[in-house]
Amino acid sequence: MKILFVNLDVKPECVEAFADVTRKNHLGSVKEAGNIRFDALQDKDDPTKFALYEIWQSDDALALHKETEHYQNWAKACETMLASPRSRRTFDGVGITGIE
Repeated sequence: MKILFVNLDVKPECVEAFADVTRKNHLGSVKEAGNIRFDALQDKDDPTKFALYEIWQSDDALALHKETEHYQNWAKACETMLASPRSRRTFDGVGITGIE
C-alpha cells in the first residue's frame, strides 16, 4: 500500500482554476483500479493552500496513475499555478478506517 500527503501552495489568482483541475484529477483518480482513496482538500483559513490525501494499492498503481490524462493535465497546471514547489510525504498505514 502507498499512502501520500501532497501539500500545494497555489498563486492567489489561480485558486479557482486550480480547484477545477484538481477536482477533475480527483474524479478520474477515484475511478482507477489501483486507487483506494483520493481526497482533494482546500484550507478553510487560507484558500491558496491545498492538500491531497491518496491511498494506492501499490507503487505500480501509483505509477499507472501518473500516466493518466487527468493526472497529466493536473501536473501541467501545477507548473504555472503553484506559488512554490509541491511537497510530498509517504506513509505506512497503522490504522486506517475501512481498510484492513
